Amino acid sequence: MQQTSQMASNAYFCFFFSTIFFASSLISLFPLAFSRDLPETTHTFLDVSASLEQARAVLNFDHETVKPLVQHKEPLQQAQVGNSTFFSVQVYPRESLYKSSHEDYKSLVLARLERDSVRVESLTTKFQLALDGVKKSDLKPVEELVPEDLSTPVVSGISQGSGEYFSRIGVGTPAKPFYMVLDTGSDLIWLQCKPCARCYQQYDPIFDPTSSSSYEPLSCACPQCQVVQITGCSAGKCLYRISYGDGSNSTGDMVTETVSIGSSGALNNIALGCGHDNEGLFVGAAGLLGLGGGSLSFPYQIKASSFSYCLVDRDSSMSSTLDFNSAPPADSVTTTLLKNEKIDTFYFVGVDGLSVGGMPLPIPASVFQMDASGNGGIIIDSGTVITRLQTQAYNALRDAFVRLTRDLPSTRGVALFDTCYDLSSRTSVQVPTVSFRFSGGESLKLPAKNYLIPVDSAGTYCLAFAPTPSSLSIIGNFQQQGTRVSYDLANSRLAFSPNKC
Repeated sequence: MQQTSQMASNAYFCFFFSTIFFASSLISLFPLAFSRDLPETTHTFLDVSASLEQARAVLNFDHETVKPLVQHKEPLQQAQVGNSTFFSVQVYPRESLYKSSHEDYKSLVLARLERDSVRVESLTTKFQLALDGVKKSDLKPVEELVPEDLSTPVVSGISQGSGEYFSRIGVGTPAKPFYMVLDTGSDLIWLQCKPCARCYQQYDPIFDPTSSSSYEPLSCACPQCQVVQITGCSAGKCLYRISYGDGSNSTGDMVTETVSIGSSGALNNIALGCGHDNEGLFVGAAGLLGLGGGSLSFPYQIKASSFSYCLVDRDSSMSSTLDFNSAPPADSVTTTLLKNEKIDTFYFVGVDGLSVGGMPLPIPASVFQMDASGNGGIIIDSGTVITRLQTQAYNALRDAFVRLTRDLPSTRGVALFDTCYDLSSRTSVQVPTVSFRFSGGESLKLPAKNYLIPVDSAGTYCLAFAPTPSSLSIIGNFQQQGTRVSYDLANSRLAFSPNKC
């Protein structure tokens, strides 16, 4: 009788989701500033001593002290999906949770940059496929997929682990807590599940579906099954496979489960992937919390009017929060959130240009804008580290910055950085300001620590931007550190707020 009730409940959920689906088919020493009327300041300061001290400490974190062991001791109250209830959960930088195997800071940075490069390649490939009109169903027809197809191993060449920021999310009934990677560049929520044909190392015990009374497989008729990257069926149950362009992948069952955010309540019937075969760059986390703009993302499924996060410095042991249904602070810098009809996952941002030392750069506004075919534009992404700019924009930014830093001793480039300085003899340096100029007239002035990155513990710093041959530009999370970034989904606005971690 109970099983019949669960099946009826799941059938109702599929019908409900189908109706909705088709109907809708930086912590910094220096303040962030914006101004329409006042002249922009031309210089700011980088505290070299404080930055290097933090970099040297990151490999010596006491992870047993830093790592929060969140457990749900009492049954959670059921929360209504689609209401305006405020939800909040902690956000942690990867290094505060995952013991690094690197012996020095430079090797840690190089590993981060290598992961970042494959991340960017994955996003730009996904973008280009969307522009070319390659649909998920074009990759391989659903009816041709069998379980054996879904378990084909793809091995990544990088074993360092991925995901720069994590949150602690409860899954199942009773709720079990898991560290999940935050990703605004993906939609699907998934985690590793028993039994494991192939699972990577994670901090938490692997989720056991048999221990949850709210676990329910999705049928192939449900619309969620049709929007996954690659799907198939086995005994009427929906299978999925999702890959990230760099060899990382997850394969398993599409299901519905109860998901809980902190102590705010439990959200029923959230569609997610239960991965039995998982490989690649997700070492440390149990899976991924998709925060993109598509129909399988967590914000979409809970009908959130907004969400926001503040990403603390990745070299710190501090944490901040991921919030849902909260208004942005009153002192925010705002711009337009744009949608691309070719790809609904990415959050495109209204950017008009860049300034260095208070002077606008001679970059045509079209460099940052989408054209009529959906090509171009600039997105904001929680998973990309270093901001990527079209070569024309990057060269203008770099050349202006170099002209205004002739008094700083330069040194050879490191990895993807071509503009670096030897600040080993300095405790503090004055550098030109760098700002994004947004559509609507407001400007976001970055703290110096958000565009000069230490690449070793000896005092080598590099300009933390990089060129991309793609038409797609990306605002990375290094530039977002210490800033609350608010996605106002109801009003299609993006807000940046200083020191709101």
